Amino acid sequence: MRFDRRAQASWETAAAAGNERTPGAPVSGAPVSGAATSGPAGTPGATGAPGAPGAAGTAQDGRTPVGTGTARDGRAPHGAPTAREPQPSGMAQAPCGAAHGGDAHRPDPLDTHRPAQPDDYPLQAPDPRVATEPAPAAGAAVCVACRAGRVDDDGYCENCGHAQPRERDHMEQECGPVAAVSDRGLRHHRNEDAFAVGTTTLPDGSPASVAVVCDGVSSATRPDEASLAASRTAGDLLLAALPRGTHPQQAMHEAILAAADAVNALADEPAAGQERGPHQNAPACTLVGAVVTDGLLVVGWVGDSRVYWVPVDRSAPPARLTEDDSWAAQMVAAGLMGEAEAYADQRAHAITGWLGADAYEVEPHTASFKPDRPGVVVVCTDGLWNYAESAEDMARVVPPDAAVRPLHAAQVLVGHALDGGGHDNVTVALVPFPAVPQGAGSA
Repeated sequence: MRFDRRAQASWETAAAAGNERTPGAPVSGAPVSGAATSGPAGTPGATGAPGAPGAAGTAQDGRTPVGTGTARDGRAPHGAPTAREPQPSGMAQAPCGAAHGGDAHRPDPLDTHRPAQPDDYPLQAPDPRVATEPAPAAGAAVCVACRAGRVDDDGYCENCGHAQPRERDHMEQECGPVAAVSDRGLRHHRNEDAFAVGTTTLPDGSPASVAVVCDGVSSATRPDEASLAASRTAGDLLLAALPRGTHPQQAMHEAILAAADAVNALADEPAAGQERGPHQNAPACTLVGAVVTDGLLVVGWVGDSRVYWVPVDRSAPPARLTEDDSWAAQMVAAGLMGEAEAYADQRAHAITGWLGADAYEVEPHTASFKPDRPGVVVVCTDGLWNYAESAEDMARVVPPDAAVRPLHAAQVLVGHALDGGGHDNVTVALVPFPAVPQGAGSA
């Protein structure tokens, strides 16, 4: 409780007149004020283990674990001291058993002669994280950093302010014998890649495997939405057309055109919370896909995402099965530069073909092959092949058991790109050849 200032003033007046009283004793008839009201206590930052991105687990090679860093929009970073709010006039800080956020109890100078009072009134301010933050409702997202706060609609913890991992920061999928892994990388703030994988059965009962990988064009608006729309559309069309008896190469051609229409449609939709300005490019992405049957390999692409062939017998030569729609490829094709010189140029990755409303007329590239031996088909974005550009380089980093453990091999390849610097989003899908019946998977 707080000693009444008016009683103290009366005691001092009486003492000056020679009437001594016991220090701290209230003057007869002096009114006593009510209990003091607790002001806000400083709140120490919550401490918690950083969360794992997606299904990947531990962050790799210098990458900041999810949930660390400075909060946006002026929120205090995790663990940082918070400025105290000013105390209203006439309000006193309640005495606490321990300091909160560095604010120890400071006794009133006028209370120096007050005898010790029994601790009849426990006035310690409660932990505001318990008193003012209700527990997250059942089913609500909980912060991966402090493990206590609710996650708001913007993806930030309401308790400690940490940004939460996005679903697409790291994705893995295994569908029978086909597997894919996608990662945000170490430099980008979001993952603008997307993939679709699946298996189906041809009219004759033989198996077929499908993989589609798309890379959003970063200079365009909403590239993450473009890649997602394109991969889903192309994957769904392939899985629907092949069982009807459509030839895989024709199905691939139609799938790319359907994906282009899906990306074009995004240009007519306003971005969430904002309209697309006239100076902004329409949503855009690249696309590459592969269809594998028991004797045929079909690839299709627009842009600079690639397909590689890596035989199980590493004494046989690997091969790159696609040609980039890029400035570097044009220079090499025209004989103006050698491949090494062209790809070392800063303009090398400027693409000349893409899916999007502001693209030139889309001309899907397709090709079919009949390999004479088993192997694995590597379908990837430039976030991987930048670190293993030639077919020989790619074959060296693909694990020897990739055909029987495609998910593990895809994880290894993404790790190779992250070890190399992870400058871009990284996505890779692996498809064993010949196609494996449904139900088979990684060992």
